[in-house]
Amino acid sequence: MKLLKLQVFNGRNVYSHRKCIRLDVDLEGYRETPSKDIENFNERLLQMLPDLHNHRCGIYEEGGFVTRLKEGTYLAHICEHIIIALHNLSGIDISFGKAREIEGDLYYIIFQYEYEKTALKCAYLAIDIINMLIGKIDNIDFDRRIMDIKNTLNKEYLGPSTEAICLEAKRRGIPVIKIGDTGLYQLGNGKYGKMIEATICSDTSAVGVDISCDKLATKEILAMHNLPVAIGYKVKGTVDLLYYAEKIGYPVVIKPQFGNQGKGVIVNIKNRLELIKAYNSLIENYKDIVIEEYIEGKDYRVCVVGGKVVAAALRIPPYIIGDGHKSIRELIYELNNDPRRGDDHEKPMTKIKIDEALISHLKEAGYKLESVLEEGKKLSLRGNANISTGGMAIDCTDEICEENKSICIRAAAALGLNICGIDLCCLDIGKSIKEQGAIVEVNSAPGIRMHYFPYEGKKREVAKAIVDMMFPDKKASIPIISVTGTNGKTTTTRLIGHVLQCAGYKVGMTTTGGIYINNECIEKGDTTGYDSALSILLNKEVEVAVLETARGGIIRKGLAYDMADVGVITNITEDHLGLDGVNDLESLAHVKALVVEAVKDEGYAVINGDDKVSKSLLDRIKSKLVVFSKDSGNPLLNKAVTSGGIAVYLKDNYIYVEQKHIVEKVIKVEDIPITLMGKLKFNVENSLAAVAALVSIEVPYKIISKGLNSFFGDEFGNPGRFNIFNVKGTTVILDYGHNKEGYRAVTEVLQEIKNKRLVGIIGVPGDRLDSDIVEIGRISGQCFDYIYIKEDDDKRGRREREVAELLKKGVMESGRIDESNVKILDNEKEALVEAIDNSAAGDIIMVFFEKYEPLLEIVKSRMENYVLEKVAT
Repeated sequence: MKLLKLQVFNGRNVYSHRKCIRLDVDLEGYRETPSKDIENFNERLLQMLPDLHNHRCGIYEEGGFVTRLKEGTYLAHICEHIIIALHNLSGIDISFGKAREIEGDLYYIIFQYEYEKTALKCAYLAIDIINMLIGKIDNIDFDRRIMDIKNTLNKEYLGPSTEAICLEAKRRGIPVIKIGDTGLYQLGNGKYGKMIEATICSDTSAVGVDISCDKLATKEILAMHNLPVAIGYKVKGTVDLLYYAEKIGYPVVIKPQFGNQGKGVIVNIKNRLELIKAYNSLIENYKDIVIEEYIEGKDYRVCVVGGKVVAAALRIPPYIIGDGHKSIRELIYELNNDPRRGDDHEKPMTKIKIDEALISHLKEAGYKLESVLEEGKKLSLRGNANISTGGMAIDCTDEICEENKSICIRAAAALGLNICGIDLCCLDIGKSIKEQGAIVEVNSAPGIRMHYFPYEGKKREVAKAIVDMMFPDKKASIPIISVTGTNGKTTTTRLIGHVLQCAGYKVGMTTTGGIYINNECIEKGDTTGYDSALSILLNKEVEVAVLETARGGIIRKGLAYDMADVGVITNITEDHLGLDGVNDLESLAHVKALVVEAVKDEGYAVINGDDKVSKSLLDRIKSKLVVFSKDSGNPLLNKAVTSGGIAVYLKDNYIYVEQKHIVEKVIKVEDIPITLMGKLKFNVENSLAAVAALVSIEVPYKIISKGLNSFFGDEFGNPGRFNIFNVKGTTVILDYGHNKEGYRAVTEVLQEIKNKRLVGIIGVPGDRLDSDIVEIGRISGQCFDYIYIKEDDDKRGRREREVAELLKKGVMESGRIDESNVKILDNEKEALVEAIDNSAAGDIIMVFFEKYEPLLEIVKSRMENYVLEKVAT
């Protein structure tokens, strides 16, 4: 088995509404060889991965997959199950996967994943296991590879604090966007988006964080606010050290001025000899040292969120109890076998690592790792109780007294922190620490694992409090309108965006022409995919997102958003067939359908009631329905209204909206400039689609009418979409027609416009089917009096002039045009220049372009007085 290609989908996609990965593999001759016919294959596989016995595999009972193996199943299917089993073996709970034939020995495998790098290592190992079992490669070091997967998982693993916050956000329907491999996540989108890093959020004071990282500054500020802190000073050398120790009085504590997780903290130093020894060991790793009084008491962590105490826990250093037989090393090993302990933050507690700090702590107590601990003897393993080094937490939120709560809240306010963990040292948290303790430290990024998974006591919903604070008015998501279809999606997207700007929104928009923020193009190009949409959703200026969502982007990466408020399908006709496994209209509809499937329950899916293929998707829509149609008698309109949806239709040359059986007249078609007095039928359809989307998010009808009336089909409002120019009496039209239906719609309009002669400059992308290219030539031949066939710069895998010859073949098959009136040129700029030079007043030159801007420059340079025609006359 050979891996040919892989695709990683970060969101909803054409294979699943979950994150998944697609592997394209070559079975290299094993397409028709079942597992039962490969010697010892099943036995060795099950011995290596006994978890496969639990896989049901469509039989709906444990052992279903084993039954399949015995009956004889095939390698791609087996590989899918191995990948899932490897995930489960590593502690990741996934279950979805499937394998499908592409052609011959070529298959694709889809599987769910949580962590990308870990998932890919599982996939690589699965393929190697297959190849080992069929004898293509030597034995693999399975245990080493599994350990490598687990190590990768530990690096990728979402920390428990971040995970709790993200899960809480998702539970509320708040979008969660991962920011690369930075450890940062955005909750919400657009203007509501807020970043988190562990438990630091974007509203957390950066100054407050800096102060909390400086233990001395923290102490001084808290003291100024009359809060109880341990007396302490910065040490600049041994003389300072001894002086301040005498001034404070033994026992003392020394620790780094800047540190976290209790690293470097040495407590309960009882005399000068111990102090100098501790100091010398500390300055090897830390530059700035603080000395402070030792407060006798227990170690408590109090979590303050948004000015409220939301959790408190007693932290206990890890300890063992002797049995008179086992060594300390053996007792630590037993302690680490507790299933609640993990290697890092992935479990409620962390395994105790045998390091220099632990060995030194044992030595101070008079023990070594190989010492046998006396029966019943309780021995602490560390001097601190940090959870990250193996400590345990006991919830005491119900025990902390009101005065201590007030002290903690005041401390958080003094540092300007909206989220923090305050470490208290006292004998009893139920009594005021003013009398029997002090604030030891303040942590600006407190771990909340201890509050969710205490060793004893209640779970405390700290993440809920954090999300409540971040989104006090519950608003976290801007409206998202996603537009797809074969033709018209760019114009529809631009029209929706324009009307929303008229309504006063700051609009983020993606189109085939670029990414726009409030009508300013921030990135040119065909920006209709995942990354472009993501840039809009991450932008804090954006109040509403209008996303043109193309077939290619959906297939390559899936959707950048989870659920839209409105999903629009303008139409579905033949285009791009033969690419990316999309070979027929049914497959194309399956891809486009994702846009209307991924709509909120309370949102709206907009469907073209006049389009046969779009109507076939109705059963896949779970949200409310909007149907638009040029025919007011279309039965789907009534179906939409009676089901609680909306109908948008054309009647007596007006656009009407009907919902809840109330009918409203919106605008006369002749008052919509891009329809050219109703002549451009495709722009009438685009206007209907735009109205349908806009009423779905409750834009007032007057605003919709005003917006439609002020949107022009020119280079500013709708560049590259039937833009009309007057060049010395010759009309030049630039349009991005690139498929059969696009050509057919444009040529039908041209034949209704008064002209002396119709001149066509035609071309088509090379990645279309031969039959489609020939048909476009035939459509052109039936319309134009003179035709220039131009080559695109990007041949998309075609030979020089291959597309041009196919187009010419279609032109000549039309039987209408003489071959002397057909000319092939190498590029579209040359074709436009020659067409204008040979034109006369009254001619119409129709250009189906590849690149808009170069042709626009030519048109402008040829105009005596540059006048952009806003309305055709």
